[in-house]
Amino acid sequence: MAKRTFSSFEIFLIFLLVITTGITVALLSLLFITSGTIENHTDSGFPSTQGPPATQSPPATQGSAAPQNSTPSRGPTTTQASPTPSTPEPTLFQNFSGYHIGVGRADCTGQVSDINLMGYAKTGQYARGILTRLYSRAFIMAEPDGSNRIVFVSIDIGMVSQRLRLEVLSRLQNKYSSLYRRDNVILSGTHTHSGPAGYFQYTTFVIASEGFSNRTFEYMVTGIVESIEIAHKNMKPGKIFINKGTVDGAQINRSPTSYLWNPQSERARYSSNTDKEMVLLKMVDLNGEELGLISWFAIHPVSMKNTNHLVNSDNVGYASYLFEQEKNKGYLPGEGPYVAAFASSNLGDVSPNVLGPQCTNTGESCDNANSSCPIGGPSMCVAMGPGQDMFESTQIIGRIIYDKAKVKTCKPALGYSFAAGTIDGFGTVSFTQGMTEGDSFWDTLRDQVLGKPSEEIKECHKPKPVLLQTGELLNPHPWHPDIVDVQIVTLGFLAITAIPGEFTTMSGRRLRQAVREEFEAYGMLNMTVVISGLCNVYTHYITTYEEYQAQRYEAASTIYGPHTLSAYIQLYRVLAKAIATDTVANLSSGPKPPFFEELMSPLIPNIVDRAPEGTTFGDVLLPANTIYRVGEVVEVTFVGANPKNSAENRTHQTFLTVEKYEATSATWQIMHNDASWETRFYWHKGSLGLSNATIQWHIPDTAQPGTYRIKYFGHSRKQDLLKPAVLLSFESTPSVFEVTTTW
Repeated sequence: MAKRTFSSFEIFLIFLLVITTGITVALLSLLFITSGTIENHTDSGFPSTQGPPATQSPPATQGSAAPQNSTPSRGPTTTQASPTPSTPEPTLFQNFSGYHIGVGRADCTGQVSDINLMGYAKTGQYARGILTRLYSRAFIMAEPDGSNRIVFVSIDIGMVSQRLRLEVLSRLQNKYSSLYRRDNVILSGTHTHSGPAGYFQYTTFVIASEGFSNRTFEYMVTGIVESIEIAHKNMKPGKIFINKGTVDGAQINRSPTSYLWNPQSERARYSSNTDKEMVLLKMVDLNGEELGLISWFAIHPVSMKNTNHLVNSDNVGYASYLFEQEKNKGYLPGEGPYVAAFASSNLGDVSPNVLGPQCTNTGESCDNANSSCPIGGPSMCVAMGPGQDMFESTQIIGRIIYDKAKVKTCKPALGYSFAAGTIDGFGTVSFTQGMTEGDSFWDTLRDQVLGKPSEEIKECHKPKPVLLQTGELLNPHPWHPDIVDVQIVTLGFLAITAIPGEFTTMSGRRLRQAVREEFEAYGMLNMTVVISGLCNVYTHYITTYEEYQAQRYEAASTIYGPHTLSAYIQLYRVLAKAIATDTVANLSSGPKPPFFEELMSPLIPNIVDRAPEGTTFGDVLLPANTIYRVGEVVEVTFVGANPKNSAENRTHQTFLTVEKYEATSATWQIMHNDASWETRFYWHKGSLGLSNATIQWHIPDTAQPGTYRIKYFGHSRKQDLLKPAVLLSFESTPSVFEVTTTW
């Protein structure tokens, strides 16, 4: 083998890696101590029609699997909570045919500064402001007598961590006793790659997050629980309708060469290499008033690139924004009774960047097995969205979705292509997709720092070359979960299959077919089986056995080995059979996942905020112009303070308002807040606690002429000598200007 040489740039990166690894190990050592009648209608569109009423009850079941060795060592289970004092339930009417339905929405944004964005695993992609708020959207459906109920929560975060789920369930038990439990609550992440990290407990994710942020964790947990509480209080009799439709023009398969490894006979059953079907659950009360909807559609929320630093909910969040704004007339974003969730499905190999991968330096296609360009390699290969920039692409894809909605397993290990990233977000230098052989340099570095992977794990994961043997790394805590929740809940003819990761297109199709066949075998016919992705705990990707052989990004990130999908299908078949045969109560109890108490603190410390001499927080540094036309951008810069303070002290519910003066009442009316798509909040971090905040308002065509102002809200950190830090709220002096339609 020829001696390997490195460029000066690579030598510099290797030096940084070694230094970073040393610092990480030291920090780890130090800090890890420290509803109504459900009715079916299937069509290519979404007409508001109704089918025959359902006759089945809504049982819910869940199991815990411990993926080790060649087969799961524990079967699916149900869990019963011990009685605790509970909150009184709302009065339920029983003399009607249908279900009780409750919907709720609450803010779960967390930090918008000094924290990594979760999804791309890109070093330096810290939050530096906000484009839209993140929300938890909860839906409760129960039988009239309250005997059976299910809770589905779609959350604008990258994925649901096991720690997040355990804490939510604990707080629900404290308040509602055994009403909301492990077996009837589904938490599902939308998979936005522009939400804050820091809410995980397994070491792989803690390191990627650069520590555990209790500030963000508490914000998220509080928001999720609050959304469920709101839905619980709002329960009323109603009806549910199921519709299906085909969505075109919103997605491509980002690993088409891997898809082709699946049997031709299987591929021939489908017209596309992505799932284009949208399943929609529409909820109304008995008077026909719309309450909310849940839509499941397979698409990655990665229209916002890894160059983005603004917290936002990406394309599916924009679809929710459009739908809720339409239904909640007169309300600001995030307010109003109607709740619309666009939830994740089998999105593992599905990209919204529909123009496909292109070499950014030459413009030619790089749609090949390695996603690499002739000049510049894989770092130049990036998938392009349909818009002029990532903001416009997010809007275009989100509107397409919105428009349609109107109408043997191994211990975990990550392969080399995991580090390569995808065409939606390039990963680390020197790695490419499709790697089926290791690299002696990186193997040696891994062995020196983390130890050698066992022969067992290397053999089990073939043809994946093991880069990180995460299933064998246990210090200071396990690096990946070895207890995984699997769950199915049914409501009439609907079965929601909650999957703990990112299933590829064909993996989702196989699971959906297996669950449907199991129901049919035991007399439950015509079931609509929905794949609900990124639920309850995150276990990376799940490919088919055939796709695994190609070892592109999704296969390298299938951490339990080539037979992962088969094991999951086996477990979900058991759950489906138990539901169909009414033997859920007979399922044995599985192990309870751990809840680690001591986690690494964030690497970015809290420091005192400072204002320049002669100014105070909120003072205007660069004011708005005196007059603007519709379509222009208003920009104001203020003396700022670190926005992460506002995740602790929530005196203000927004970082900004755009207000219009109403002469008739002599009052200022809030027209937009920081959840509005038309506003952007940028935080510019200086040195020694100094910072600026810039607010933009992209004036929409619907803006009425008149006098406007922009206000900024925040919290500054102050600490006197020998005293604990305190957070002080402030609001800016306003910057006033005129908006006109003509000059």
